[in-house]
Amino acid sequence: MARSQVKSVVLTIAGSDPGGGAGIQADLKTFAALGVYGYSAITEVIAQNSSTVGKITVVAPSMIAAQIEIVARERRPDSIKIGALGNAAAVRIVARTIRDLKLTAPVIDPVMVSSAGVRLLDRAGERALVKDLLPIVRVLTPNILEAGALTGMEIADEAQVRTAARRIVEMGTRAVIIKGGHRGSTESVDVMFDGRRFREFRAPRVRGDVHGTGCAFSAAIAAYLARGADLETAVRSAKRYVTAAIMRAFRLGKGRLLPAHFVARR
Repeated sequence: MARSQVKSVVLTIAGSDPGGGAGIQADLKTFAALGVYGYSAITEVIAQNSSTVGKITVVAPSMIAAQIEIVARERRPDSIKIGALGNAAAVRIVARTIRDLKLTAPVIDPVMVSSAGVRLLDRAGERALVKDLLPIVRVLTPNILEAGALTGMEIADEAQVRTAARRIVEMGTRAVIIKGGHRGSTESVDVMFDGRRFREFRAPRVRGDVHGTGCAFSAAIAAYLARGADLETAVRSAKRYVTAAIMRAFRLGKGRLLPAHFVARR
């Protein structure tokens, strides 16, 4: 039997999407497309497709911790991506487990409300996110609406994006990327702030309502970090990957468009 060629491992801690466009399933596709091995710990079992969320069952905190602990015992992940957590208990157990095991600082996509309008993180969970998780985060990747919820701001222009980014870094995260998918007309501009300087990552805006792009973006950042890239390079590479996946998006049945994870450029 040939010896494994796996060099990097990424752990995703998130909810499941049986339709495969977002959540754990999308993260694992992204990891595979970018040449890293994917571990996973499921936080919520979500009955959904690309356009509708039906039912959510939250995984017990002890089971979330057990999933993380057992895979880390076999091989410590080189990078971690965190997505939907659901409630404050899940947020706290994930933060505590990462601290106790002394795992690497995670990339967090603060999934609060689904694109279908269903809340995926309750209000107590938002408070726990700020108190317990942000102090150990490598980079947070909110969209405009999530950045507004975290800061209590209405964000309508570039100056407000930068103000929100400063406030989020002041909450404890090392860096934040406020995604521009909900803002602008001809370009998608993501703004990163690491407490010292701002950087912008631009790509042509691709028309169409695509499911799961935020999951793919944060997962791709984690994958490139695991491969040894610095944060700026990881973000720039992830932006190119997701843009390519959106440009080649496809539709299954009557649902929304889905990213083409495996035909996007590495």
